[in-house]
Amino acid sequence: MSSIEGHGFSEERNSVWLVYILHILGFFTGGLTSIAAVIVNYVKMGSMRSDVVVSHFKWQIRTFWWGLLWSLISLVLTYFVIGLLGFVVVFFWYIYRLVRGMINLNDNKGMYGVS
Repeated sequence: MSSIEGHGFSEERNSVWLVYILHILGFFTGGLTSIAAVIVNYVKMGSMRSDVVVSHFKWQIRTFWWGLLWSLISLVLTYFVIGLLGFVVVFFWYIYRLVRGMINLNDNKGMYGVS
């Protein structure tokens, strides 16, 4: 893998933007575009050369799976009413992860300290 100046970084960066947009649209499609986003992550991950892009893909994948896990736990806990609070927390956590990722991508910075 190479740094940010590697060949094809702009195409790879566009793939990352596409996945962030699909995740945002997931709020309006019941999560269907988020499923498409994580599929794009897994399909394209092996062909990405930039450490920055790979770090964003890992960030997006982890955001999806942890968000799904905590949403399912919140769904079960809704029976005890506390799950409603869980959904609110997951919602804001998910937004935070998307916004933080997009800000770092806009600044050409990776996630997890990758630069």
